[in-house]
Amino acid sequence: MRGELEGKVAVVTGASSGIGKATAIKMAESGAKVVLAARREAESQEVVEQITGSGGEAIFVRTDASDEDDIRNLMATTVETYGRIDCAFNNAGRGDGTPLRWHEQDVEFYDQTEALNMRGVWLCMRHQLAQMVEQGSGAIVNNSSVAGLTGLPGPAYTATKHGVIGLTRTAAMHYGKYGIRVNVICPGVIDTPIIAGVPDEIGEQFRQRIPLGRSGTADEIAETVVFMCSDRASYMTGAAITVDGGIMQGIVHGILDK
Repeated sequence: MRGELEGKVAVVTGASSGIGKATAIKMAESGAKVVLAARREAESQEVVEQITGSGGEAIFVRTDASDEDDIRNLMATTVETYGRIDCAFNNAGRGDGTPLRWHEQDVEFYDQTEALNMRGVWLCMRHQLAQMVEQGSGAIVNNSSVAGLTGLPGPAYTATKHGVIGLTRTAAMHYGKYGIRVNVICPGVIDTPIIAGVPDEIGEQFRQRIPLGRSGTADEIAETVVFMCSDRASYMTGAAITVDGGIMQGIVHGILDK
């Protein structure tokens, strides 16, 4: 049985761990040639070895997703190696688990968060879209969060994740005529290193609001991203897909309960 991404070339940023790692592996299992982009070389090479050891095809390109020269090199290397870019999952980002109030956070923290979480996505899309326009096809999935849909603790994180949804919808509007689809996924509480860095009391407050009664897994997000990149989602663009165990409904229910 052919995989959903058979013969396609996929780029995954933030691929060394968590959702990015799970998605890179799932894309390879689905038949894609995968280009892993991340800053951590040792961890990324382990993912490449896991993919190739299972019969898949993958390479690693060291990339800081907030650096345009790195992004330019990533896309050029992908095209030089495989000839095209069919799918991209712009996943690289940083969390904001600090308990500090808005006025207590410094400007440097905000700037660093914005540079990776939002400007980094814009940079990736800028170069991906240029290649996809030339090809006349492509599918991009950006990683936002339920924090992109409502107000949550962490003003820098929340603001940038709202911004990712805006970037996605604007690109979908402009690039559909070129055969390019652009969507965004909004995960809830997922067991990843980012969530592990959130203070326990905040994490527990979120988990208590999840109707399904548990955190999600990186593999569950990866499955959805593969679908969004596949031809099965051929009429989907500009969509913000929530994969959150129902936490958005849980948050509203908690508000109405008070």
